[in-house]
Parts: sequence; C-alpha cells; structure tokens
Amino acid sequence: MLRSRHDVVIVGGGHNGLVAAAYLARAGRRVLVLERLDHVGGLAVSARVFPGVDARLSRYSYLVSLLPGKIVADLGLGIELRGRRHASYTPVGESGLLVDNDDEGRTADSFARVTGGPADFEAWRRFYAMTAHVAGRVAPTLLRPLVDRAAMRDLVGAEAWRDLFERPVGEVVGERFAHDAVRGTVLTDALIGTFADPYDPDLLANRCLLYHVIGDGTGAWNVPVGGMGAVTGALADAARAAGAEILTGAEAVAVDPSGEVVFRDAAGEHTVTGERVLANVPPAVLERLLGREAPTPEGAQLKVNMVLARLPRLRDPLVEPAEAFAGTFHINEGRDQLALAHAEAAAGRVPTLPPAEVYCHSLTDPSILGADLRARGAHTMTLFGLHMPARLFRADPDGAREAALRATLASMNTVLAEPVEDCLLRDRDGAPCLEVRTPVDLETEAGLPGGHIFHRDLSWPYGEAGRWGVETGHERILLCGAGATRGGGVSGIPGHNAAMALLT
Repeated sequence: MLRSRHDVVIVGGGHNGLVAAAYLARAGRRVLVLERLDHVGGLAVSARVFPGVDARLSRYSYLVSLLPGKIVADLGLGIELRGRRHASYTPVGESGLLVDNDDEGRTADSFARVTGGPADFEAWRRFYAMTAHVAGRVAPTLLRPLVDRAAMRDLVGAEAWRDLFERPVGEVVGERFAHDAVRGTVLTDALIGTFADPYDPDLLANRCLLYHVIGDGTGAWNVPVGGMGAVTGALADAARAAGAEILTGAEAVAVDPSGEVVFRDAAGEHTVTGERVLANVPPAVLERLLGREAPTPEGAQLKVNMVLARLPRLRDPLVEPAEAFAGTFHINEGRDQLALAHAEAAAGRVPTLPPAEVYCHSLTDPSILGADLRARGAHTMTLFGLHMPARLFRADPDGAREAALRATLASMNTVLAEPVEDCLLRDRDGAPCLEVRTPVDLETEAGLPGGHIFHRDLSWPYGEAGRWGVETGHERILLCGAGATRGGGVSGIPGHNAAMALLT
C-alpha cells in the first residue's frame, strides 16, 4: 500500500530526479518518485525505434559531458563513458577540418589545408586552452554551494572572464579567428538547443558555450556505452537499491506549498505529502502545478534519428567516413551560414540551408547494434539541427516538420559525395529508418514547454553565495531539474544539489 506521507516526494523520474532519490534514500530518507510516463529516464533513454531493427538509439539526449565523476562514484554506477578520438570534422569544399584528439600534427595540417596557414590553428589552441582552464576551475564548484559573481571572476581570471562572461562570444570569435568555417565550428557550441544570436549583449550564447566546454573539468563529450538508457537504468537501480519508491504512470496534477502532491494513475487520483517536494520538471510546469500561469520558453532544435546501411561517402579523399562521423560532423555551420539561418528562423521561416551536426555513436559503441547489423556494416546516426525554434512548428506541426526535414537532409547532402537517403537502412516494412522530432513534438510527447531541452534559458554558474541554486519561493519546494541554476544537459548536478540542500 502506498504511504501517504514521505520525507521527500520527487515529481519527475528523469535522470536528475533519480540522482536526488538515490542520494536521499541512501541517507535514510523515505523517498517517493512520481513519473507520468511508463518508464523512468525522461529524455535520457534508449529505444528500438524502427520495426525489426535491432538498434538501441539514444532517442533524445545522446552524449554525456556534464555528469561529474563524483556522482558516478558516490552512487556506484556501473556505467562506461567512452571518449571519441576524433572530436569533429567540418566539410569545406572538397576538404575539411578534422580535429584529431590523438594527433595534433594531423589536426594542424587539416587547418592549414582549409585556412591557408597556421594562424587559425594556433588561435584554436589558445582559445581551447582558455576554455580548458575555465573548465578546470568551474567544474568543481558545480557540486558545492554557489559562489557569487566576484568570486567566479577571481576564479577564472581576467582574460577568460572578459571573453567568456562579459563580451558577446560572436565578437570574441570574430576577433580570434579569420576563417568562416573555423568561426562557425566554435560558435556551434554556443547555439546547441538555444535560439540565440552570438552577437547579442544578452550573452545567452555565452552561457550556452560555457555549459558545452566545462563538463566534468575537461569539456569532453563522451558516448555512454549501451546508450543513454544505460545511464538512467543504473541511476534507477541505485535509487531503488537504496530504498526509494518509484511509481511510473503517475502524473502529478497539483502541488501545494504545504508539500501536498496530487497525482493521477490508472486507478484514479491520489494525494501524498512530503516534508519536502523536489520538482524535476521545467519551472513553467511547476508554476502550473502550483496553479499559476507561466510563460512558455522556446526550444530550438530538430532531432533526427537514423539507422544507416552504410556510412555516406565524403568529398574529402584524406579523411575516412569512420573518422569524420565518429565525432561531431558539422553541416553548413560556418559563421555566416549560422547568422543567415538565425535571421530566417527569426522571421518565421524554415532556414533555406539549415545548419546541423551528426554523430554515429555506433562507431564508438558498437554494442547498441545487434550482431547482424554490426556484421552488415550498419550504423546509427543522430542529427541535431540548429535554429529550428518552436515558433516554426506551431501553426502546421506536420507540414512544418516535413519541410524542416527535407531542408535539413538537402543541407546535409550539399557536403556529402552522395545523398544520405541512399544510405538509410530499411525496416521490416520497407520504410527508411528515419525519425524526426521538433520542439513541438517534445512539448507534446515529453511535457517540455516549448520543447526546450534545457527547461528554460541557461543560467550563469554562479549566484547568491551559499545557496544551492535549487531554491524556489516556497520553503518546502525545491527545483531538482535542468531549470535549476547550474542545470541543463545530462549532468545530475541539479539532482545532487537539491539532495545536498536537504542533507547539509
């Protein structure tokens, strides 16, 4: 029988809620997790998407950078995060920029072929030495009470503070790099999931860049072996083993500042009470659960999942497809191309040449494919399209989705030696293995207002000193999801910090 009173009720069984549940249950708290879907993990899940195709795709979230090793160790998570030798490849004409983490000479040669000299490669080294310094200083603070703005400035130093925290990143990149493709390759990390102009003084793009370069002190983006579902599966196991109770198919419909939570399942409505309530939902959803109206944030991405019968051929004779697609493969993401796409989307049009990037996770982790697919040379491919705000899909979701997909595949084909459609595997019904999701789809399917993958615009990683960045206007209610300060991405940081706010 379900208890009506708990020490902590967690609304939302995504990865952050599971992190909080595991920490709190291990500390002896009576914890109840309510998840509206029939599975835990939120957007950090794996799925066999295509009929008859034995491929486990990380359907929404797909890479791990921000998850601290401390959380993995604390909770005894038996997961492997595997690094990628080739960080990125950016096609440029009949050549391209290959960033090889294990061969600096090859990377330098690649830059020289594209840019005509060594200057941009040396600028690249200096810029990422700066971000590595920032990562090493900022990452350890993310699992502690907040430091204030002045302390953060002292921590990162004058140059990094000026160029990453005070000046629009577009200006900084424009000054440091000369070649359009190099500038764009840097700027993409400032735009993932964020509809922003990198020249805007609101510095939203700067905040996005920071979260893409500080992960666990290195900024490395790793592939979770077994798919993203392996990460949340391990978290759910850790929470249950510690004694947390997890209910799926249980949708919270109201939260009261007193700690009372009303949820609905197949049997009807129920009421439970927690001494504290942790909200692992977007802040806008929490406001609605509290009975208040809240503005809807706006996500800005197109997610396309594919299974390929084979890797596409490249125009570049010096780079193998297995090298180019193992890391981040940039598609029409030069600085000028990004600016044009942003302007078109801001005007309410699907970009003519949508910028995007793709990854083949199976090149790093073949275990997500069945033995037959591996033997046949098949691979998964994940595409993430930029500057696809929710506003483009409101009036005609189906028509706009198809238009965005057509334009994005056409954009990809401009940088390949053959159409990607020719490389798609077919499922058992003969349909191409291709699935597309817009921000409006994420709003409908995953309950994310505006399809915003970070729950709302990212915050700076500092704030009122001594607080945890999870507090709300109600003493008994804390945020523990991506919308908390220092939230966003698959990190577990807000879950950890909400738990620590209760335990320390």
